[in-house]
Amino acid sequence: MKQRLRRGAKWFGVLLLIALGLTLIDAWQGLGHRATGERRARMERSPQWKDGAFENPQPIVNLIGPMLSGMFDVSPDASPNTPVNVAPVDPARFQTPPESGLRLTWFGHSSMLIELDGYRVLTDPVWSERVSPLSWIGPKRYYAPLIPLDKLPRIDAVLISHDHYDHLDHRTIIAMKEWDTKFIVPLGVAAHLEYWGVPLSKIIEVDWWERTRLGELEIVSTPVRHASGRHVFDKDATLWSGYALVGPKHRAYFSGDTGLFTALQDIGERLGPFDVTMLEVGQYHRSWPDWHMGPEQAVTAHQMLKGKRFVPMHWGLYTLAYHSWTEPIERSLAESLIQQVDVLTPKPGQSFEPERALESSRWWPSVSWQTAQQHAVVSGNVIFRGGGNAGASPSK
Repeated sequence: MKQRLRRGAKWFGVLLLIALGLTLIDAWQGLGHRATGERRARMERSPQWKDGAFENPQPIVNLIGPMLSGMFDVSPDASPNTPVNVAPVDPARFQTPPESGLRLTWFGHSSMLIELDGYRVLTDPVWSERVSPLSWIGPKRYYAPLIPLDKLPRIDAVLISHDHYDHLDHRTIIAMKEWDTKFIVPLGVAAHLEYWGVPLSKIIEVDWWERTRLGELEIVSTPVRHASGRHVFDKDATLWSGYALVGPKHRAYFSGDTGLFTALQDIGERLGPFDVTMLEVGQYHRSWPDWHMGPEQAVTAHQMLKGKRFVPMHWGLYTLAYHSWTEPIERSLAESLIQQVDVLTPKPGQSFEPERALESSRWWPSVSWQTAQQHAVVSGNVIFRGGGNAGASPSK
């Protein structure tokens, strides 16, 4: 009997090792690659590089207690219980340029097609079913991609904000590697793209405040307050960034992921005012207030940036936090009403021109959600010039 048990345990161990090996092989490519050589040397010359990794000027804090307790208080509506109401995307619409010169199409989360003054820019494209290095496990999208990648119009630039899986998807990048486009990425992220087959000639790697020009369109990498990493051994080994798009007639701001931070005022003063700001509002919790700013602080950020119209993003496609899936937009609307901010709430797949009236509709269902008073998200160490702390409007 003991011999049989030992034999069974042996075979179980062998099978377990084989399973782990196959899993590692499946995940290996998606984990990406470390920067080396001159790329690494350039990273180390960055003002953001300290003691072997990138750092935020204002540290980010995790509150472990609330984080663990939150796992036992997940909203019953953290994911949709019915199909999400999306808009079909007809590729033919992109054959006609926007009359105003500025048009956005939101594909969910942080994937946005920006048509600005004759240029097309695609942000953080994620077309895979899951945001994970593995194809069979990880957060799953609520709905299928709204348009095939090969049906998109010609894209002048693909912007990557940082290398977390819900913003940098290796399967999508591999599908794009032959595109006639430029990939604009923060310091260190180019190593991932090269590893996945993107030619170096197509990659532009930028530090904060660095500018690159595509014809008459200037794209500026801007500071954000976040982090990076694709596995346990590469924490903050690459930089994270937002982007300002400065065209001949229009200006747009894309936040990537960020907590609230003081330099948003600098961005607004140096590069604004912006015709539209696209700011992350979802996947927040009081236990990680410096990583994601949440809806109310996103409205504050919009004001700091001198934005005219505010488009909430980073919600409506994945469940990456404990709140109900519609809470970010509900709270964004509530705070925008209080602060008298012009907020736009497009349906996923809907193209719209921010300077023209967008028919307002509650395309999402009414489900339970917590208010800002019930679950406040307040980033730390934020001081507005002229006085005032985080959580207060800079206009006050």
